[in-house]
Amino acid sequence: MSRPHESAELHVSGAALYTDDLALPAHTLHGAYGLSEVAHGRLCGLELEAARQARDVVDVLTAADVPGVNNYGGIVADDPIFADGEVHYAGQPLFLVVAHEREAARRAARLASARIEPLPAILDIRAAIAAESFVLPSKRLVRGDPDAELARAPQRLSGSVGMGGQDHFYLEGQVAVALPQEDGGMHLWSSTQHPSEVQHLVAAALGVASHAVSVSCRRMGGGFGGKESQPAMIACAAAVAARRSGRPVKIRLDRDIDMLATGKRHDFLADYDVGFDGDGRIRALSVMLASRCGYSADLSGPVSDRAVCHLDNAYFIPHVAIVSHRCRTNTVSNTAFRGFGGPQGMMVIEHILDDIARHLGCDPLAVRRVNLYGIGERNVTPYGQIVEDNILPDLLEQLASEADYAGRRRAVAEWNEREPVIKRGLALTPVKFGISFTKTSYNQAGALLQIYRDGTMLLNHGGTEMGQGLHTKVLDIVARELGVPNAWVRITATDTSKVPNTSATAASSGSDLNGKAAQDAARTLRERLAAFVRERDGVEIGPEDFDGGRVQIGANSIPFAELVEAAYRARISLSATGFYRTPKIHWDMDRLMGRPFYYFAYGAAIVEAAVDTLTGESRLLALDILHDVGHSLNPAIDIGQIEGGFMQGVGWLTSEQLYFDSDGALRTHAPSTYKIPTARDWPERAEVRLFGRPNPEETIYRSKAVGEPPLMLAIAALHAIRDAVAATPGGAGRPRLMAPAVPEAVLRAMGAVCELSEERSPLGDTMGTTSPDATEQTAFRLI
Repeated sequence: MSRPHESAELHVSGAALYTDDLALPAHTLHGAYGLSEVAHGRLCGLELEAARQARDVVDVLTAADVPGVNNYGGIVADDPIFADGEVHYAGQPLFLVVAHEREAARRAARLASARIEPLPAILDIRAAIAAESFVLPSKRLVRGDPDAELARAPQRLSGSVGMGGQDHFYLEGQVAVALPQEDGGMHLWSSTQHPSEVQHLVAAALGVASHAVSVSCRRMGGGFGGKESQPAMIACAAAVAARRSGRPVKIRLDRDIDMLATGKRHDFLADYDVGFDGDGRIRALSVMLASRCGYSADLSGPVSDRAVCHLDNAYFIPHVAIVSHRCRTNTVSNTAFRGFGGPQGMMVIEHILDDIARHLGCDPLAVRRVNLYGIGERNVTPYGQIVEDNILPDLLEQLASEADYAGRRRAVAEWNEREPVIKRGLALTPVKFGISFTKTSYNQAGALLQIYRDGTMLLNHGGTEMGQGLHTKVLDIVARELGVPNAWVRITATDTSKVPNTSATAASSGSDLNGKAAQDAARTLRERLAAFVRERDGVEIGPEDFDGGRVQIGANSIPFAELVEAAYRARISLSATGFYRTPKIHWDMDRLMGRPFYYFAYGAAIVEAAVDTLTGESRLLALDILHDVGHSLNPAIDIGQIEGGFMQGVGWLTSEQLYFDSDGALRTHAPSTYKIPTARDWPERAEVRLFGRPNPEETIYRSKAVGEPPLMLAIAALHAIRDAVAATPGGAGRPRLMAPAVPEAVLRAMGAVCELSEERSPLGDTMGTTSPDATEQTAFRLI
């Protein structure tokens, strides 16, 4: 049932409290970073005395002041809270000024200076591969005999696919407040998708046990993966400053500094060699897949693994070899972003199939259809998982029929025949996205539910709310299980002191995991109440007897609160924990084999686009989406997620360009230069529908995840633009259109302009190194 978001009225009235809105103790201090302006160098010294002496400044912290471990890396301990000895990217924190007021800290930081001896910097993927510069060992996945089958294939193509990164651009930036507690304890309010990781890393930084640190998060103003690993850096710095000063410390990053200092979506580059037959059916495929990870591992290992696991997308590839390189560069360490590598993997195969279709001179949809996974045959992924619930053939057929794909294809061709300047394109692309963390141990969740004597309830679970409606869905599950109005259930801030060892709210698994854990707690309490009735009244009652805030006991209907009060008087516990672990999954991370995903979510989009051949500008004209969410927990919220995910994907693929100069400095670090989509970018006509088939797996009420899969529907937008470019004389054949398809990229794809010699591509068009005769420089950046 569609219900309003549980915080909708608070959002629109401005009453919703985010971390930055929390009332602070009167003696709270504020922190401001100084950042490196050098991409790679030896940190020879910091001149901080002028900052220390500045008005209202209390302290200046560096790596030497961290009492425990100077690290916020959650998987590999290679992310220093403050640079120590060596600087690895432009934007890396060097020191933190702590002052009575935030602006005082910012002003004081300008008085400090850093002495950095520049070292050669690796800035792009090609350069990293040439230097064998990797944050983690490369991995290889092979099925069949791709080399032999490539040699035998009737037709063969090779090429490259590149795509840039993306900034999360959450509305609420990174922020943390650290409040010292008695006996060496520390409590933090953090805008984080992963409170438990923040807890453990702060404890390590302070040199204390985890039980001395607690972390809370009521809501975030967006996350998109950018608040999974990155918040620990800010939280650790705030906690160290709070411990040192004995006073609360708050750190809030401005947009510019947030974009300079924190990670992005990974840039990817792929070189491919594909063999196929006259119908476009792939016989064999060999791919070199490389990601720009930045200076440290962060989450690049699992991101790259998921890219490998989604390179097949919806298609059966009988013989395949994928080599995955995780490239170390002197840029900010890239991190989780909605889709977590899946979109990049899908981009590769969709580009390949589009190239095959254009080489054969046929409709790309025909090539996509002939390569789809089968039902009962041709249904095993390269990593060994059987595709058991393949609904894509039916879904694609329904979408193509209802949206009149064939008629619109003819209309686009007719338009392009008569119009010389504005060209149109059309594309239909599918999505098959695996749901579960690939790290099996993360697929667990807990909840705590308490019923009060008046029948109202307080719920806490391990998931975090970032606007996606997770709390709304979980609250609704509890109300449904106990047969009470939603208003009787209240959700509290996610808190590590209430539900421990939580997984990140990520991998589209929030409702699957936390919904099931909350359901388990609710059913435990319902069964206790039923057992109490059975003992007291000798009457059996079941789930159907809890409804509308009342309980049916034989011929009598009593208020739920009356039963609760009676249970309390009989000393029945009205508090319960719930727990859930995802079944069936197993995964060998070294061999890249197993069943990493509990199920797949599917979808497809048709996009019609127009391109101005004089300016390279593009516009989306029409959109038709048919998406699979199983039996929807909340159709209104799910459709909102589909629309938002699609538009965020459009931004990644068409307008959001991360521009690094030849020295490795990010130059697009504000909305004036970094262009996210706006309401004007929404297609002129859009139709978004739910497929409506229940999940065959026993998920919460047979629903499916909806957070990440819709983003990949935007691949149709890029291919619609590519289709329009192919209608121009300069773009005929296989247009070399890389993402994002900004106007300059579109013009280049049409052959209308030359390559810009000064533009730096993170994929490796140029390589930047420090001048060999460079000497020590004064270089830092202020927050």
